[in-house]
Amino acid sequence: MFDINEMKKNVSDKFGKASENKFESNITKTKDEPIKTTTTSTQLASIGSSIHFKGELTGEEGLIIDGRVEGTIDLKGNQLIIGNNGKIKADVFAQTIIVNGSLTGELHGKERVHISKTGKVQGNIFSPRVSLEDGAKFKGSIDMSDVKNEKPQSNLQDNQLKRA
Repeated sequence: MFDINEMKKNVSDKFGKASENKFESNITKTKDEPIKTTTTSTQLASIGSSIHFKGELTGEEGLIIDGRVEGTIDLKGNQLIIGNNGKIKADVFAQTIIVNGSLTGELHGKERVHISKTGKVQGNIFSPRVSLEDGAKFKGSIDMSDVKNEKPQSNLQDNQLKRA
């Protein structure tokens, strides 16, 4: 690292006292601080329009779906965006769910569910906050009570717990 006092002395020795003032006015002192790098959790994974997935889809990050998904989507505390080309036949569990494409199934939004003007939903919505844009298509029921929006255990797991 540079020592500012030593630099001023070197300039002063080479160019005399008059140059020292000019030199000092152009220097800004900075602290030796590490460069901070941060990653944002707003980065989303994506399923493209040519992808067709069947089964249980789980993840620990947000997701954009422009393809076709059938089954169950469980993104825990993350965001799910169904793109304009997305076609979903699944029960969905996420923090926030935004529907721009079409979805058939139950939506469990822990924080909110939003259906845009291009969105089509057929199924029930469970979320404390629900919004539908003008032009959105929706057929089903909405439950905005304080219900747990977590994926229920399977019947097999329930039976095993009862036996124990």
